Amino acid sequence: MTESLRLAKRVVALAQCSRREAEQYIEGGWVRVDGIVVEEPQFMVDTQTVEIDPAARLAPLEAITLVLHKPAGYDAGDGPNPARALVTPATRWADDASGVRPLQRHMHGLGAPLALPTAASGLLVFTQDWRVSRKLTEDIDRIEQEFVVEVSGTLKENGLALLNHGLSFNNYAMPPIKVSWQSEHRLRFAFKRMSASRIEPMCHAVGLEVLAMKCLRVGRIPLSKLPPGQWRYLAPDDRI
Repeated sequence: MTESLRLAKRVVALAQCSRREAEQYIEGGWVRVDGIVVEEPQFMVDTQTVEIDPAARLAPLEAITLVLHKPAGYDAGDGPNPARALVTPATRWADDASGVRPLQRHMHGLGAPLALPTAASGLLVFTQDWRVSRKLTEDIDRIEQEFVVEVSGTLKENGLALLNHGLSFNNYAMPPIKVSWQSEHRLRFAFKRMSASRIEPMCHAVGLEVLAMKCLRVGRIPLSKLPPGQWRYLAPDDRI
C-alpha cells in the first residue's frame, strides 16, 4: 500500500523546494496529476504521476480583472439571473490577447463594482482586485462611460440640448454630459458623474422611449469585438 500524501508535499520532494514554494507552483497552475492540472495544494495523491511544468516559475498570484459582454436580461449583481454565471472557462473569448494564463481560482471571488442595468447589454467589469473595485466606486466620477441607446418616439423641442445639460430629477440637476445622434433611432451617451440607470428616465423626459441600450466603453476599456456572452481578461498593462 502506498500512503496518500498532500500534493504540496509531493511537489516539495520533486522540486526540492519549500512548502510555500510548492503551494505557489500548484496554485499557479504549473502542476499536473496524471496529465491534469490540479491547483489545490491539499489534493491527495498516492500512485498518480505528478509532473511540474518545465516552464514553471515562482511568482505572486495576482488578482485578475475581466470584462464580459453581458446580454440584456442578466443582472450585474446577485439577482435571479446573474451575469456572473456566464463567466466560465468555456465562455472565454477565443481571441483573448491578454496573455493571462487561465486558472481555476480566477472563477472565484469576482465582483462587479460598476452597475449595469438588467435591461442593458454590453461591457461589464468583474474583478478580484480591490484597487479596481475602488476605482469603479469611489473614483467613478473621473471615469467616462459610453453607451449607445436605441429609442423611439418624437424628441421634444430642444430635447437634445436638455439631454446634454438641463434636466433635473428629484431636485437634483443632472451633470453636463455628451449626447448626440448616431443614426435616426440611436443616441450616443458619454458621461461621468452619472449612473447608467439615469439614461432611461432622461429619455422619457424628452419624449423618447428606450428600446435597448449597450455599454460600449468604461474609461479606456472598449467592448470592441467581444461577442455577447463571452469574456476576456484585462492584460496586466491595461488601465481603466
